[in-house]
Amino acid sequence: MDISFGDSKLLKYANNDALAVKKLGPKRAKIYKSRLDDLKAAETLEDARHLPGKYHELSADRKGSWACNLDHPYRLIFKPQIKPIPTNDDGQYVWIEIEAIEVTEIVDYH
Repeated sequence: MDISFGDSKLLKYANNDALAVKKLGPKRAKIYKSRLDDLKAAETLEDARHLPGKYHELSADRKGSWACNLDHPYRLIFKPQIKPIPTNDDGQYVWIEIEAIEVTEIVDYH
């Protein structure tokens, strides 16, 4: 899957292990890199659905974004890079048609 970054800091962390460890801590940096590797290896978002990290759609004011777990309580937030996001007749997102994402933040939104 193609991955872009909506936050320059997250791009820097993805490309610089020492900086990622310094800013995120060793545990979160390791999991962050692992989640990015998983997403890069996936052809579509559907391929990531059952990987470690509990990939899931968000709702309410975060509808249209997805998240996966990092270290508790932090989540990696990303959005599909297809407009409009494909949906089926029931209004559910079609994960298998999403081939590119933009990583937007690491956050504890709970």
